[in-house]
Amino acid sequence: MEKDNILEVKHLHKRFTSKNVTVKAVTDVSFTVKEGETIGIVGESGCGKTTLGRCIVRAYDASEGEVYYRTEAGEEVDFLKVDKKKMKGIRKEIQMIFQDPYSSLDPRMTVLDIIKEPLKANYPKMPKGEMDNLAKEMAEKVGLNPAYLMRYPHAFSGGQRQRIGIARALVLKPKIIVCDEAVSALDVSIQAQVINLLKDLQKEMKLTYIFISHDLSVVEHISDKVGVMYLGKMVEYGETEQIFTRPKHPYTEALMSAVPVADPTYQQERIPLRGEIPNPANPPSGCYFHTRCRYCNEKCKEITPEYKELEAGHFASCIYAEELKLRGFEITK
Repeated sequence: MEKDNILEVKHLHKRFTSKNVTVKAVTDVSFTVKEGETIGIVGESGCGKTTLGRCIVRAYDASEGEVYYRTEAGEEVDFLKVDKKKMKGIRKEIQMIFQDPYSSLDPRMTVLDIIKEPLKANYPKMPKGEMDNLAKEMAEKVGLNPAYLMRYPHAFSGGQRQRIGIARALVLKPKIIVCDEAVSALDVSIQAQVINLLKDLQKEMKLTYIFISHDLSVVEHISDKVGVMYLGKMVEYGETEQIFTRPKHPYTEALMSAVPVADPTYQQERIPLRGEIPNPANPPSGCYFHTRCRYCNEKCKEITPEYKELEAGHFASCIYAEELKLRGFEITK
């Protein structure tokens, strides 16, 4: 691993097989993450974003590939090769915030017990009073009133429930958090509060985020780098400014054209995507995107594009990536 990297994903694959049908949910995904960064992962529903996140935390076992992680002790480990006993010791350093704040919390447990649950699993000999104090401290840190900790999840709004989920993920003081659509189920005003909370906690606790979302405006606001996925593949990856202003893949260009601009006088051309996402159990030949690409020609149907670095830190997989003059879009803060 490079010195500054905390996580390196190399040629990751995840396949699901059922009744002699194999679905390629994630195919040959590679990227690196530096400590303290936020990596946004975007794409349409069904593109493999959540599966990728779950493979990284090893909620799913990947089919192939390597996921190298630098532990708090400085040891470099490959998640996919360590045994379950060692993985349990490492797991507390990587946590996950789930998409749905309604189904991810046990309705039979109090908020205090929900936040304490990771402590019980990882530190079973910790005194109950110390657990309670750590849970209350984390609840206050995410903006929950300590007086409400003996209530049950049904008594809280969506935004408050997501704060409970964030407190549960943070109570072990992890180094990396995978945020799986962490704000998509919330109202826009509550989204802003939760995003600002995540950014404040990142500075305070020196956290690294992998932020999975289909909301490009949110990803643009919170991310240092962005990875664009299509049908299980990473088709483009780079700095946020590179992705939004100098897209190198036609799919990225189409996604960026859908980002709303906060200017009523600005007329933005929308680039429609033709047809539907192909069946991942039977992906198209050549470039996976050729069935919906407005620049497609016969070569695209035959040649599988190489995922390569086009400029410093900017990767894309399109055989015409250096020839196409794709339109950039202003980042509106």
